Amino acid sequence: MAEHVLLIGGGGREHAIARALEGGSGGEVDLYACAGNRNPGIARLATEFETLETTNPKAVREYAEDVGATLAVVGPEAPLEAGVVDELEDAGIYAFGPKAEEARIETDKAFQRRFMAEHDVPGCPEFETFDDMDAACDFIDEYDGDLAIKPAGLTGGKGVKVIGDQVTAEEGKAYIRDSDYDRIVLEERLVGEEFTVQAFVADGEVRTAPAVQDHKRAYEGDEGPNTGGMGSYSDATFELPFMTDADYEEAVSVIEATVDALEGYRGILYGQFMLTSEGPKVIEFNARFGDPEAMNTLPVLETPFLDVLTAARDGDELPALEFASQATVCKYAVPEGYPTDPKAGAKVQVDEESAGDALLYYASVDERDDGIYTTTSRAFAVVGVADSITEAEEIAEDALEVAGEEGLHVRHDIGKPDLVQQRIDHVEELRGK
Repeated sequence: MAEHVLLIGGGGREHAIARALEGGSGGEVDLYACAGNRNPGIARLATEFETLETTNPKAVREYAEDVGATLAVVGPEAPLEAGVVDELEDAGIYAFGPKAEEARIETDKAFQRRFMAEHDVPGCPEFETFDDMDAACDFIDEYDGDLAIKPAGLTGGKGVKVIGDQVTAEEGKAYIRDSDYDRIVLEERLVGEEFTVQAFVADGEVRTAPAVQDHKRAYEGDEGPNTGGMGSYSDATFELPFMTDADYEEAVSVIEATVDALEGYRGILYGQFMLTSEGPKVIEFNARFGDPEAMNTLPVLETPFLDVLTAARDGDELPALEFASQATVCKYAVPEGYPTDPKAGAKVQVDEESAGDALLYYASVDERDDGIYTTTSRAFAVVGVADSITEAEEIAEDALEVAGEEGLHVRHDIGKPDLVQQRIDHVEELRGK
């Protein structure tokens, strides 16, 4: 009997999850999906697609019961914070994702840092938390060095301001005073190269995926405001070109220590790290797949994702994960003006049949009777998969050229040899080579 799997969320990450379930299930999955927007890529793979507010746990539960869901996968962070997993569990439906309390490792950055300090999780930078904004500004004046300013709650990857990089100290204080945040975290600015390791977690077991490097800045050359992620790449090995085996293993040990301290955690634990001169330090944790990092990881996952889900639900040992020894490059097409002043409502014209060898993932678009339209977030991504980063980048770039990106913005430099080499040179400089 086929599993009735409910997928919650309608972005590029969820399209990647849908494709991983559909492609590796051997006909053992009836996929149902729900999201606030109608993602055409997911809709084509699903038996049924329901448009609903995914931060309404009761609405998600009712739909899950209506379709006879035997499993659920929660994609975005907002439903986790809202308690969708808790509600589904109350209904006897296993959801691969943390309950609201465990999801605080992402949804409450003040909790995240205090948790790391309390449990001696390695890789934690110096930090202080504040609910008094004047006191936070005083701390900036007194601190010897640059700081990262982080709202404690969810901001879609766009709320962090880094003194000495994005803003001056005075601009940082103005940002704090002008915001309506009730709590913020100030922590030492980490200097180095960012990378992500995503882990599949259930019953205390941890299975990790290859490292990925995301590119947050909106414009080429790492210029412009932070976004939810303009694109990313992974190598044919578990490490990135600027990393050593020891760097990767150190990051994995941080994730394992976090899981040991997070009683009952299940789902994806995403560790975002900065490779500094002192080794990997934790920028943040997320309680779900990254977007775009899911589109790097899942296409090369050879172990059926359904097997991971059923093992987690049934209390069996998680299968050892096998990944193809291939590199990936993901590039996002986003509305003009994204992220500060995105233009919504533009019709997206994508020639899917001409995308060549690349994988195409729809993201925050809305399918209507007369076509597909942009929202205020990222529209679609193309992913090249090949034996090297250079080859994967060429596949992604060729796909963008023929798929069409009129009226959209793309960072074309992601995955190109010059940018990858800059990362290698940066780390060698940090290490004094």
